[in-house]
Amino acid sequence: MKKIAFLMGVLALGALALAASGEQVYAQCAGCHQANGQGVPGAFPPLAKELPLIVAKGDAGRQYLIQVVLFGVQGPIVAQGKTYNSAMPPYGHLSDADVAAVLNYALTAWGNDKLLPKGFKPLTAEEVKALRATKLSPQQVFENWKKLGLK
Repeated sequence: MKKIAFLMGVLALGALALAASGEQVYAQCAGCHQANGQGVPGAFPPLAKELPLIVAKGDAGRQYLIQVVLFGVQGPIVAQGKTYNSAMPPYGHLSDADVAAVLNYALTAWGNDKLLPKGFKPLTAEEVKALRATKLSPQQVFENWKKLGLK
């Protein structure tokens, strides 16, 4: 019984470390997307209330979010009915685990967790690794955004 309690404690600490890691990585994003995920009008889109809409698009939405972080995006993005037209630089220097952690943090922060589609599963480092090999330009990532049909 003590072993089970110990293992449960270790697992809980591991989950907390992942959440803290995602929040720590997000510090690099907060300058543009703001600490509250609201973005900057006209320049940087909000992540709050927007990211759940993207993952609701299924695999294409999950892949798009990963591609944005790895390869950046350039083009006029519409989020919550408003246009944002600044380029996001690539963050491909982040590890696969850090990309997954920061996206999972943003997907569950600022009330996004209540808006996620039923059955949502966190993004994984394996998903990131698989997409890293595609080597897209920021403009190609923007083309993938257009295919999602978001407005």
